[in-house]
Amino acid sequence: MRIWSVHPKYLDAKGLVALWRETLLAQKVLKGETKGYRNHPQLVRFRDQKNPLHTIGTYLQYVYDEALQRGYNFDQSKIYDVDQTLRLKVTKGQLEYEWHHLLAKLEVRDPERFESLKEMKHESIEAHPLFSIVEGELENWERVTKK
Repeated sequence: MRIWSVHPKYLDAKGLVALWRETLLAQKVLKGETKGYRNHPQLVRFRDQKNPLHTIGTYLQYVYDEALQRGYNFDQSKIYDVDQTLRLKVTKGQLEYEWHHLLAKLEVRDPERFESLKEMKHESIEAHPLFSIVEGELENWERVTKK
């Protein structure tokens, strides 16, 4: 499961659909409707909020908005609840880590998109609209896999 901190506009079609599905699963986890993924580290930042379901719902709404712009037919009724006044913080280190992770995926899955994004400066990378970028290293909940 990857609930991206980078803006969904950078994701390829496969990545955007996967994000939608995985975040819907995360919403089910937060609602207590599934036994799997309950301790997934990506859920920490949502679970730690005053209202985790509003937070994940707001995240999903922005993913839905991106899908709508692309002409995809996602089912908005699956979003539990939304509060677009919510903002979470994401560190520059986390955003940079995810950016490199995304580029590695795009290089294989969507070489054209990879080519268009690979030269972007880290300072130019936009976060998912739920997040405000702050100084800092990789988030402590992130599990780094070495290749």
